[in-house]
Amino acid sequence: MTNLEMDGVTKVFREGGGGEIVAVSDFTVDIDDGEFLVLVGPSGCGKSTTLRMVAGLETITSGEMRLGGERMNEKKPGERDIAMVFQSYALYPHMTVRENMRFGLEESTDMGKAEMNSLVEETAEMLGMPELLDRKPGELSGGQQQRVALGRAIVRDPEVFLMDEPLSNLDAKLRSQMRTELQRLQEDLGVTTVYVTHDQTEAMTMGDRIAILNDGKLQQVATPIEAYHQPANLFVAGFIGEPSMNFFEMERDGSKLVGEQFDYALSAETANELGDSTNVTLGVRPEDVELVSNGSDEHDFETVVDVVEPMGNENNVYLRFADADESKTMEERQTFVATLSGMRSIEEGQEVVARIPEDAIHLFDTETGAALRNRRLDQEATLPNR
Repeated sequence: MTNLEMDGVTKVFREGGGGEIVAVSDFTVDIDDGEFLVLVGPSGCGKSTTLRMVAGLETITSGEMRLGGERMNEKKPGERDIAMVFQSYALYPHMTVRENMRFGLEESTDMGKAEMNSLVEETAEMLGMPELLDRKPGELSGGQQQRVALGRAIVRDPEVFLMDEPLSNLDAKLRSQMRTELQRLQEDLGVTTVYVTHDQTEAMTMGDRIAILNDGKLQQVATPIEAYHQPANLFVAGFIGEPSMNFFEMERDGSKLVGEQFDYALSAETANELGDSTNVTLGVRPEDVELVSNGSDEHDFETVVDVVEPMGNENNVYLRFADADESKTMEERQTFVATLSGMRSIEEGQEVVARIPEDAIHLFDTETGAALRNRRLDQEATLPNR
């Protein structure tokens, strides 16, 4: 196995009228040998285009891709020792599972038929589907077809696995099961893997590191814990996490932030972290908003419960400030979310005190989006994801 390097990789599509669309811009990341990297971002952000450039299905406009230190830009897909699992699985319907899994070996190696069959059967056993080898794709469930697509990639013993949203066609329960199986399989095989998804749950639970893209630009590469608690900018902070981070646009006035709904006092240490920034966005994760019985802290605010979303193990509570203009619609009022234990009883219309602790807040430059201050992480929280 080996490492994969992307150095300033850019992809520009030419339009018929002479215009250009920059799908991916200056993408740079080093993926370690055996690492599981997840590319995540909204639809159209460039993650699948990046994967296709790694596979050789799209040409690289500028920049360089290296596999084990060797430049890959000009090499054809078949010369890259890379196996790809597609969203649609791309199985041949007229072939059996055995034939589908064996097909790549027949095209790319000079193995004998007996050796290929032995490898296919060994892989099928690993994936828990030896009884499916003589069936055709039309006779299989979605989860079984996904295993076949994985098996076809595994038998090739590639240097790199590429996976383009391979779980998106499965129902929620099966997706959860297959996430676990994929993690275990990748860990056992130790193959460098690049996995594309728009689902942040997959990104947070599966990746050793995640690379967050937006509008073709790489926003941050970090462990899931780092991306969640120490986002590089406003986009990452808002994209990672469900419910999303709460944001309040404020203006700095000495050692406090002044907003439309409330003012927020800052300690001297936190104020110093703002530098020269005057337009600041305050962010706080829903689970860090505390609801207390009595307001006694300078960071306590009178609020009213607008909506409660019971999730079973927790409640997402949407709050508005007590002095909010009642004539405004719910969309016009500035609401924010607190995530509480599902065992705690709370009702719509209830008056509560919301505490936003200073040690939990994030601060961003409103104009540039850059993080000025992130919440502190305990050393225990920085342990590897897997």
